[in-house]
Amino acid sequence: MSNSPLVQSTIRSPNHSGRRNQKITKIAIHHAAGVINSRNLAGVFVLRSRLASANYNLGSDGVIVLGVDESNRAWTTSSSWCDNRAVTIEVGNSTRGPQWLVSDYVLNRLIDLVTDICRRNGIYPCTYTGGKDGVLQKHEWYKNTNCPGPYLGSKFPYIASEVNKRLRGDKTVSKSVGGLYRVRKFWSEVNSQKGAFKNLDNAKRCADRFRLKVFDANGKIVYPKDKTIDQLAREVISGKWGNGEERKRRLINAGYDYYAIQRRVNELI
Repeated sequence: MSNSPLVQSTIRSPNHSGRRNQKITKIAIHHAAGVINSRNLAGVFVLRSRLASANYNLGSDGVIVLGVDESNRAWTTSSSWCDNRAVTIEVGNSTRGPQWLVSDYVLNRLIDLVTDICRRNGIYPCTYTGGKDGVLQKHEWYKNTNCPGPYLGSKFPYIASEVNKRLRGDKTVSKSVGGLYRVRKFWSEVNSQKGAFKNLDNAKRCADRFRLKVFDANGKIVYPKDKTIDQLAREVISGKWGNGEERKRRLINAGYDYYAIQRRVNELI
């Protein structure tokens, strides 16, 4: 049982029950009830006294942090039945109550993550039924709480629909171009694909033309090769990634660890 390749950092919580005793068939989406970055969100669950945790922490900054391995049962939904079956995700808000909004960027990152969880665990379709029989689960069904909040809770049908579009796209692509090099923005964004090639050089030319990436049949980036933290830090210093929130957004969207890069920038300057 693997963890998501979308993870950008790991801050493990000791608060879990060890190996789950059920197959993964559910995904429980929670909100953090606060505007909080991913590392701080994951840090909340490091304290043993907290007696809570999540498999993944997706903060208001859009970074995905692993908190508890998928193979283990996290303590998230106040339900042994649910937590043993569900991969659980805490999501940071963009505003506080009463609506507890979530930014479009973070919502899209959540859809990326849910799609990946479904793909790796053989979950299809991703269903939201409004009850415990569906794939997507709400904390409020198991405890007297308003989690996942009115805004994120209203997005469950949309999340299920978008995830299924991507999963159906994967199935269509695998039948027609299985084993080929695929040119996409991100592996999970099937609709961004511009071509599939037997020849790697042809795939590279296509990627250069559309400023995309080349993935092998397993979803691994083969072109362009990932840059080192040091290379990225020097690019940041030279201004190639913009400033402030724009820099942060662009680095995260490209799949890089913004905080690690920023630490190296601080060291260099």
